[in-house]
Amino acid sequence: MSSERARPPDDIDPADFFRRWAPEAVRTDPERRAKIADLNARIQFELAGDGGGPFWLELSDGAIRGDSGRIETPDLVLSTDLETWRKLNAGELKAPTAVMKGRLRFQGSMYLALKIHFILG
Repeated sequence: MSSERARPPDDIDPADFFRRWAPEAVRTDPERRAKIADLNARIQFELAGDGGGPFWLELSDGAIRGDSGRIETPDLVLSTDLETWRKLNAGELKAPTAVMKGRLRFQGSMYLALKIHFILG
C-alpha cells in the first residue's frame, strides 16, 4: 500500500465520503480498482455519534458506489463511532488494532473486512 495514497479530508462528512469520495478514490486509483476487480459485496457501516448514522458501500464489476441508509442483505456490517472512523480514514489507527481494542466491530467475512481496509485504508 502506497504511503502517498489519497486520504479523505479529516473533517469529511460521512455522507460525502460514502457518496463521492470512496467511489472517486477507487475510480481514479488503479491499485484500488485492481483490488476490487474480483469483489462483489455489500457492506453496511454503522457510525455512532453526532453526524454518524447508517451508510453503505456496494462493490461490483470493479467499481464502488455508496450512500446513506441501509443496504439489503449486507455481506459485512462494520460498527464503530465517528471518531474511530475518522482515525481509520486518516491512517492514525489500523483496523486490526481497532478490532482488538473493541473500537471496531464486524459481522460477516473477516476476509472482506481486511480487503476493505486495504482498499480504502
